[in-house]
Amino acid sequence: MSINEMSSKVENDQVLILERDFDAPRDLVFEMFKKPEHLKHWWGPAGWELPVCKVDFRRGGIWHYCMKCVDPNQGDFYGMEAWGKAIYKDIIEPEMIAYTDYFSDAEGNINEELPPSENTLEFVDLGGQTKLVNRAEFKSAEDLKTVMDMGMLEGITETWDRLEDYLNKVQ
Repeated sequence: MSINEMSSKVENDQVLILERDFDAPRDLVFEMFKKPEHLKHWWGPAGWELPVCKVDFRRGGIWHYCMKCVDPNQGDFYGMEAWGKAIYKDIIEPEMIAYTDYFSDAEGNINEELPPSENTLEFVDLGGQTKLVNRAEFKSAEDLKTVMDMGMLEGITETWDRLEDYLNKVQ
């Protein structure tokens, strides 16, 4: 797989595995996921910003954020806010981050109507490059289908494109 190309596969109808290689050292790629000052530059699909990003990067800590569409060309999405909340389950620097990912509201209350996922990010050192492996496990095939139908795959692809652009700027 070449740099810039994301691969995706589904295991057991309820686990989405995404992989992509980045032309940046593992420590730097890992760093992008732990500090708000980095996340604000790349998290979210194209045309979206992160006006709220609070990170308590430790086991049991919470990442609460708001993605807001700022691109008038995105029609009905323009001005829309999407809130998320992650609770960190395990962190091994610079190798792995495990967290439960929820949809939430501005106060951090979990939206029970949308499916959470158990996520593991693995950062594989490729000697100056990094393979990022994102494993998202859902409670059911229906839950995975719900988020896929919401455009999650396209959103993550665009988010990781933005991460690559940001990495190119900071190194």
